[in-house]
Amino acid sequence: MKKTKLESIASGFILAIAFAASNAWSAPEEIPGRGFVWKDGAEIYAKICAYCHEAQVGPPIRNRELPTEYIRTVVRNGSRAMPAFRSSEIDDESLVKLADFISKKEAKH
Repeated sequence: MKKTKLESIASGFILAIAFAASNAWSAPEEIPGRGFVWKDGAEIYAKICAYCHEAQVGPPIRNRELPTEYIRTVVRNGSRAMPAFRSSEIDDESLVKLADFISKKEAKH
């Protein structure tokens, strides 16, 4: 029995889908890498926060001894005009460094 052109295309399409699906399900699970690592809280603040908080767009947040838990909550959830930052934008470890940096009172010289 001879296949029509449409039947040949359909069977080829089905084979391609089956091949792709079998490869997708058998692919090894990738473990995500650590990605970018910030040096410290000061670097994170300078590269992310200072754009607004040092330019009087956002309120000053340094030297106010804000609680670290409050800082982490506001960063993750946003507040008023401040956007929320997802863990893909600033990971939890970096957020701890940032909150520690912001919460500390700067020594006056």
